[in-house]
Amino acid sequence: MAKTKKETVDKKTESKVASIRSWTLSKQQKFVLGCLLVLFSIALLVAFISFYVNGQWQTDQSAVTQIGDRDEVVQNWLGKFGAFLADLIVYRGFGLASFIIVRLFFLTGLFLALELSTKKLKNTWFWDLFAIIVVSILFGFFATSAPELGGTIGYELNLFLQDYIGKTGTLLTLLFGLIVYLIFKIKVSPEKIQSYFDSTKNELKSELNSIKKPQQDQEPESAYNLEEFAIEEDPELDNIHLKTDDTQFEINKEALKPTINHSSEIDLNPVLKPVQMNVNPVTETAPHTEEFVIEKAEEEDIIEENLASRLVADFGLFDPTLDLSNYKFPTIDLLKEYSTGGITINQEELEENKNKIVDTLRNYKIEIAQIKATVGPSVTLYEIVPEAGIRISKIKSLEDDIALSLSALGIRIIAPIPGKGTIGIEVPNKNPTMVSMKSVIGSAKFQEAEMELPIALGKTISNETFVVDLAKMPHLLMAGATGQGKSVGLNAVLTSLLYKKHPAEVKFVLVDPKKVELTLFNKIERHYLAKLPDTEDAIITDNAKVVNTLNSLCTEMDNRYSLLKDAMVRNIKEYNEKFKARKLNPEAGHRFLPYIVLVVDEFADLIMTAGKEVEVPIARLAQLARAIGIHLIIATQRPSVNVITGLIKANFPARIAFRVTSKIDSRTILDTQGADQLIGRGDLLYTNGNDVTRVQCAFIDTPEVEKITDFIGSQKAYATAYLLPEFVGEESGINLDMDISERDTLFREAAEIIVNAQQGSASLLQRKLKLGYNRAGRLIDQLEAAGIVGPFEGSKARSVNILDLSALDQFFNNEQN
Repeated sequence: MAKTKKETVDKKTESKVASIRSWTLSKQQKFVLGCLLVLFSIALLVAFISFYVNGQWQTDQSAVTQIGDRDEVVQNWLGKFGAFLADLIVYRGFGLASFIIVRLFFLTGLFLALELSTKKLKNTWFWDLFAIIVVSILFGFFATSAPELGGTIGYELNLFLQDYIGKTGTLLTLLFGLIVYLIFKIKVSPEKIQSYFDSTKNELKSELNSIKKPQQDQEPESAYNLEEFAIEEDPELDNIHLKTDDTQFEINKEALKPTINHSSEIDLNPVLKPVQMNVNPVTETAPHTEEFVIEKAEEEDIIEENLASRLVADFGLFDPTLDLSNYKFPTIDLLKEYSTGGITINQEELEENKNKIVDTLRNYKIEIAQIKATVGPSVTLYEIVPEAGIRISKIKSLEDDIALSLSALGIRIIAPIPGKGTIGIEVPNKNPTMVSMKSVIGSAKFQEAEMELPIALGKTISNETFVVDLAKMPHLLMAGATGQGKSVGLNAVLTSLLYKKHPAEVKFVLVDPKKVELTLFNKIERHYLAKLPDTEDAIITDNAKVVNTLNSLCTEMDNRYSLLKDAMVRNIKEYNEKFKARKLNPEAGHRFLPYIVLVVDEFADLIMTAGKEVEVPIARLAQLARAIGIHLIIATQRPSVNVITGLIKANFPARIAFRVTSKIDSRTILDTQGADQLIGRGDLLYTNGNDVTRVQCAFIDTPEVEKITDFIGSQKAYATAYLLPEFVGEESGINLDMDISERDTLFREAAEIIVNAQQGSASLLQRKLKLGYNRAGRLIDQLEAAGIVGPFEGSKARSVNILDLSALDQFFNNEQN
């Protein structure tokens, strides 16, 4: 009974500490506190200025010591309170450097009121405090004549340094501090200083030349030598120019972009160690007690403007975007915000799940030393550290028991979590948060990604934007059951590339057997799409045309490898850099090579209709096309051997698995289980050959895609879509103007057999006429040239254009006449 009371007291204490530690400032509280700090900084500024203008440090000195006397008169504009603050911070503090404190309070209030990122604010505080110390020590040299310049602290620090390193050493130390500030804060480098000097000298020389020429024209007979009166280049001018030019400061403001703070942690137990100590060995705890830490990732900063639209392309002497130099990237406001203010922590749900997990494991004699919960958009990860001597396989085998106790679908156990030394239990949230494409595209991680082909898939379990580079995958296989988000995932991939790459840099080859998923991208045909010559639609919906397109891409691949060989480079990035530097001659066939992304939706449907004719070019592209910038994205429901052969699958290390129905299907996709325990609606597992990452795919709806394509399609475009090389197949590459005299002696008999069977195939002629394959193939070619049979249609038999033998006789009679 006493034990029960103790547990009750512990739970009450734990709940009180949790309520205290979970307290955070609301939006209104931050705004009020920010306004207070801004007004306080203005009051400080008034007090400090009054301190120097009225000479308060002399006139108000006695009044400060008697601040409680209401009859005492002070000269400070802020009254006795201002006189006290000025005396405390300026005279007894840092002197003139105290004005930097005004700036710090003002910026802090501004950041709180506007809810800006604190990363930049921390950086500002560090460097401003550094500047306060350096400036106060510098003015400490004048303390004997003007003590108000350096303040008491600056004077004492100056004396302290002089006692140990002397006046010269103190000056050198301050000079070193100034150099550190210029390099790390102002970002001044020797190269930039040299460029300023060079530009200033060039300007002076050009001005001198312009002065000399008019004087020579006006006084041709003058006996004076202008060279003797030439203005000497004064290095002081360069120094003044460097100090007064504000360009460098502007660049640094751009460099100080807000970055992402990954996570903040809420500790629910008063005896817990700080969360950052979780990586250390777990200390011994009393039996039947465990630590529980709830970790919620902070919301990432959303950049309202697409930074790709502000980037000035640096292509050296050649700019491939000049044809569409006025092209504007899609704006982020075209996307819709679905979330309702980010992730909210349901404290009761977390505590309930934690207790159920602990009780279930305890029933099987498994004690837990520590638990940490990381709350994600749709799933919460519980990381547990078992007591020493517990076998991991024992916990892994309890997956179904934990799912039963939690009454939840999609329980997934990761034992152990790679790189952490803990065991993870993923539990779906009762109220999942939808991840919008706007929040992903607008994140700083995507906008500032320095990748060749960046793709923003969604958000991880720790609420971080998940960005990968398609160029490094190099091909992507997407699989999952019907209705689990494959087509939305494809739209997310294409949207990411549209937001980051110029039409001159990437082209898409879209294959859509369903005919409705990718139709909206028809509007950007002349901007981003590639197609075969003499084809109407750039988006391929007819499976018969896919074979020609794939073979055309193989021809393009071979052509590009020939260009790389002539340019003596190894990949497309090196080739394009060399071409932009004008080291390759366009007259020799060299050109700027855009990336080509082949997207195939429902690949299994192609295999069912075209078979081997699709497998061969796909295998070639998967093996060889990486280096020359052709990347494949293939979506299918189940990539079994009869759909994707082992040779092709081996070249797709990057795989995305949406929810499937069985462990076997999960192993088929990822070579490991886990996809069968996803919860659907965009919940996916991503692997690139090593670790498996759980991601909530970003949702983008059809109206959003339509807005983006309308925005791009309304702008100036190229004359046509990007034309792929024309492919002439072996079967169709015949001379349609074949001479009648060159026909085979069995031509008429073969025609009768074909018309009777209404099936045009070489194997039929082989059986009926007892011919070899080569002769039967030539007969088929001659029949096609004559118009009796139709063109080659892949694995299907050719169509027959003549219905019966009487029509065939009439056909031959017309030829003879």
